[in-house]
Amino acid sequence: MNKVILMGRLTRDPEIRYSAGDNSMAVARYTLAVDRRFKRDNDATADFIGCVAFGKSAEFAEKYFHQGLKVVITGRIQTGSYTNKEGQKVYTTDVVVEDQEFAESKAASANNDGGFQPSAPARPTPSAASSADGFMNIPDGIDEELPFN
Repeated sequence: MNKVILMGRLTRDPEIRYSAGDNSMAVARYTLAVDRRFKRDNDATADFIGCVAFGKSAEFAEKYFHQGLKVVITGRIQTGSYTNKEGQKVYTTDVVVEDQEFAESKAASANNDGGFQPSAPARPTPSAASSADGFMNIPDGIDEELPFN
């Protein structure tokens, strides 16, 4: 199975191109800086992973993605190669995006300092009362219905 899930920040605005022909399709390329789970000698380390999105996903990235935005993507790894102008063979590895979504609120993205920014629930319901910490309060008696007691 070839499945990738990444969460990171865009290192720059997506680069958008359109394929040639009658049925031109948008192609977006961007790079994610993904923090490594374990750090060595208190050094902040990240992997820089190239991603490519096609069609509607590329158009979405063009419209809403910008440098510094934290996103989650799922996709697959694809390798390839080409010969550059100097005649040398260049090997590539990209993640072909199948799904992409925001990993932080718009306000947190605007105030991005590279650290954790607490955010409100993405879709609060009118009946959901939330506490000061941003989490929804579970009404009394409902926890008996939950499958994980």
